[in-house]
Amino acid sequence: METAIAVVVVIGSVGLFFGILLAIANQKLAIEMNPLIHVVEDVLPKGQCGACGFAGCAQYAEAVVLDKDVAPNLCVPGKKEVAQMVAELTGKAAADMESKVAFVRCALPITKAKKKYQYSGIEDCLAASMLLNGPKECKYGCIGLGTCVEQCVFGALKLNDQGLPVVDTKKCTGCGKCADACPLNVIDLIPVDAHVAVFCNSPDKGGLVRKYCEVGCTGCSQCSKLCPHGAITMQDNLPVIDEHVCIEKCQENACLEKCKRTAIQACKTAIEMDKAV
Repeated sequence: METAIAVVVVIGSVGLFFGILLAIANQKLAIEMNPLIHVVEDVLPKGQCGACGFAGCAQYAEAVVLDKDVAPNLCVPGKKEVAQMVAELTGKAAADMESKVAFVRCALPITKAKKKYQYSGIEDCLAASMLLNGPKECKYGCIGLGTCVEQCVFGALKLNDQGLPVVDTKKCTGCGKCADACPLNVIDLIPVDAHVAVFCNSPDKGGLVRKYCEVGCTGCSQCSKLCPHGAITMQDNLPVIDEHVCIEKCQENACLEKCKRTAIQACKTAIEMDKAV
């Protein structure tokens, strides 16, 4: 009995000693956090998307307050408004930000596409892409399993009834998480006021495209020839649009006139896109 009491006393004494030691160390070594960090974090959208290059909003808030080299306009979802607030709070100059939204570079839904095989595995685009780049004959087209939808923390993406992701441009912040999640790089970011966009991701030559896709770009370059402002060039059999030139100089969308396959189209809202496919 006496031995048990002695053991309890010893253990209790040791615990008390280390408790006091830790308390003293905590007071001596405590780092006082700059209260401005919490203020900056409060103005961020809390999407934790990582588009700023940091692990989350709290880490970015700490970095932008404490590090003079961290810019105040790195929060893509927050756009200009948040950048200006962070700049004012931290006393830094915020460069202009271009607002962008996600865009799906594929117009042929999985329900209509010619297929190499019938996929019945894990409902994940990355998993499906590991087998011959997915079930579509077009190895560059949207697989349609919704991995991008799951990655969108702002609820700006949904799959329509034909298996194509549709972007709600009012909710999309342009953070790029959906683009990063797409194993075939089908999703791109374009300016919110872009006039036209290319609804195709395939660099294949026209003869091959015609075999597997009824709406894919055949690389005829008619859109490039029709553009009066030189905003469209051809690269890997696909039109590449200089969106800034297009936005600043073009109002007529002449490039759309000769595209019989509608591979290049005027940009539409999410609702119009949903009706179109």
